[in-house]
Amino acid sequence: MTRTTKNATTISNAILEGPVWRGLLSFFFPIMLGTFFQQLYNTVDAIVVGQFLGKQALVAVSGGSSTYINLLVGFFTGLASGATIIISQFYGAHHERELHRAIHTALALSVWGGVVLTAIGILITPFAMRMISTPADILHPSIVYLRIFFTGVLPMLVYNMGSGILHAFGDSKSPFIILVIGCIANIALDLLCVALFKWGVAGAAWATVISQTVCMILTINKLAHQENRHCQFHITKMRFAPHLLRRMIVVGLPAGVQSSLYTISNLIIQSNINSFGTDTAAAWAAYGRFDSIFWMTASSFGIAITTFAGQNYGARKFKRIKQATREGLLIMSGAALLCTAIFYAVGQYVFLLFTKDEAVIAHGMHMLHVLAPFFIVFVPIEVLSGTIRGAGDTFKPMIITMLGICALRVVWLFTAVPLHNTLATVMACYPLTWIVTSVAFFIYYARGKWLHMRE
Repeated sequence: MTRTTKNATTISNAILEGPVWRGLLSFFFPIMLGTFFQQLYNTVDAIVVGQFLGKQALVAVSGGSSTYINLLVGFFTGLASGATIIISQFYGAHHERELHRAIHTALALSVWGGVVLTAIGILITPFAMRMISTPADILHPSIVYLRIFFTGVLPMLVYNMGSGILHAFGDSKSPFIILVIGCIANIALDLLCVALFKWGVAGAAWATVISQTVCMILTINKLAHQENRHCQFHITKMRFAPHLLRRMIVVGLPAGVQSSLYTISNLIIQSNINSFGTDTAAAWAAYGRFDSIFWMTASSFGIAITTFAGQNYGARKFKRIKQATREGLLIMSGAALLCTAIFYAVGQYVFLLFTKDEAVIAHGMHMLHVLAPFFIVFVPIEVLSGTIRGAGDTFKPMIITMLGICALRVVWLFTAVPLHNTLATVMACYPLTWIVTSVAFFIYYARGKWLHMRE
């Protein structure tokens, strides 16, 4: 099978052959750098809004609104992961006809998903913001920001699906370049719409929508010009192949449900955070930018190891999958410790980028000191679940995550927090649930049924 590009050839060969750690890292770093730039323009939104519009606007674009976005968009992104897994398996197995049909089915799914989510997002935004106890002084700007944001959900979903398809090919360089361009566009538009034109939170929302549209156009163009004709996208061929659509939903639906349940638990946490007032909510929003640096690293590695497992599963290289898991745990544990050390060293100075309010900074530093040391216990969740999903088993990771993180977190918030209603008690639900879920994943992975049933 002819590979798509010279870069994709090198990376895909590294995924299937040679030292495992080198194959993981050669695929992981472009994904991480791309995700870094994605987080960068989210952070630029927060910095520009926080500095030019104040802490109320900062919460409007980075607090409960971002969790609500994750609830709706995260469900589709999880669902779309089923398409990426299947495409990576077809690619590794050289099933060219099914690969071609899967690409067009996946992109058709993203278009219809975008239409549905746009309608849902615009309609229920006011209700959703009130449901999580959004403070009165930030309710209106939150609604304005979200309704504009949801007009751009379709290009966002098409871009994310297209990026996932390129990753499934073993090409992580092209999505990185596209994200850099999108990041530059978003920064320029933020400064233009918020700082120069004074459009407020609406300006930040339109900057995001336009930059996502640019990313979508570039991604579709890249897919349309793949060297391998079986990997090319043609808009006239974009339709559902029923058997592939069913398979994508079966594989991806558990991840979508998992993402939604995860976010629902975060919405409950956000509601608890909001109850402590605007200063605490603003600190939580600013701390979230630190948090996102670790999550982008962990999720990027999760994408890398899922694709690595998917291609090697298609090629029937099962020992290589297990070796990648062992080495992946070591690599990500080192990254988690590094993030914690850096956050402790520079945290005070980074908070000043978002706000000069001393109360907000004090709350934010407390959050950082409590949560950052526990990043390392989250590592097994991302690495082990990524490996298991890459082999096509997505149901059990959903169950483990649903019980270990979502259900346990809700139980904690409705039992422990009312007894001792402090910010520390609310935050304790994170390390508690990470530890329990990591142990559960180790047990399930060690039993081996996720792979041996398929061998």
